[in-house]
Formats: sequence, C-alpha cells, structure tokens
Amino acid sequence: MDEKDLLAKKVVNRMLETDYFSRWMNVQVLDVKEGYSRIQMVLRKEMLNGFGIAHGGISFALADSAFAFACNSDGMITVALDASISFPKPGREGDTLTAEAKRISQTRRTGLYLIHVTNQHNELVALFKGTCYKTDKHLP
Repeated sequence: MDEKDLLAKKVVNRMLETDYFSRWMNVQVLDVKEGYSRIQMVLRKEMLNGFGIAHGGISFALADSAFAFACNSDGMITVALDASISFPKPGREGDTLTAEAKRISQTRRTGLYLIHVTNQHNELVALFKGTCYKTDKHLP
C-alpha cells in the first residue's frame, strides 16, 4: 500500500469520527484510495418510504458519503458544489447497498465523481454524479 492510500484511509477514519449520519446508516468502509471509495450498508425498515422501498434520501446519502470520502481522500477539505441522482431500481428492506465512488476528472480546485450504488445482486439502484470544490484547508 502506497503513502497516498494510507493517507486516504487515515482521512476517512478521521471523517467517520464525527460523521454521525454515516454512522447512523451503519456504513462500512470496504476500500478507500486517493480519489476512490467503496462503502456498504444494509437497508433497514426505518429507511423505507411510504411505498415500502428505499427512501431516495437514503440512497442519495449513501452515495454522498462515498463521494465525500473519495473527494477528501488527500486530506484537503473538499465540499460538494453540485450533485444529481437517478434511481433506476428500488432498494428494498434487507438489501445490501454498495456505493462505489470514482474520480472522473480533476482540476486544481474542482473534481467530478461518478458514484454507482448497487444491491447485493449487482443491480444498479442509483447513479449519482457530483462536482466538488477543494479548499486550501487541511482536515483537522
């Protein structure tokens, strides 16, 4: 494991200390590298909407957490500028959802990321695209 990957793991562990929403979702970090993260969670009953399927905000939040971990993996505080999401397939109670965030492009200040959220059958549940802005501040 190279130095950048070690830093990425340290950064995500630090972020999770105070990321109470990701902790409420019981997010498990499967992998993190510079510009990349893969996380997972299980859909619980309290995460469903009135139709008995995953509330869109939960899928968005999972993708957003993966996005944040990938964007901040170099230790510089990076925030979202824009995000959009599509929901091609509903999530159901008990599904294991995995969000994989990959950096598509990066400039000195901005980055573009694509996040695929899949279920345990590797079916696409959500597709998230996010743009981020890198500040001059280091993660504390």
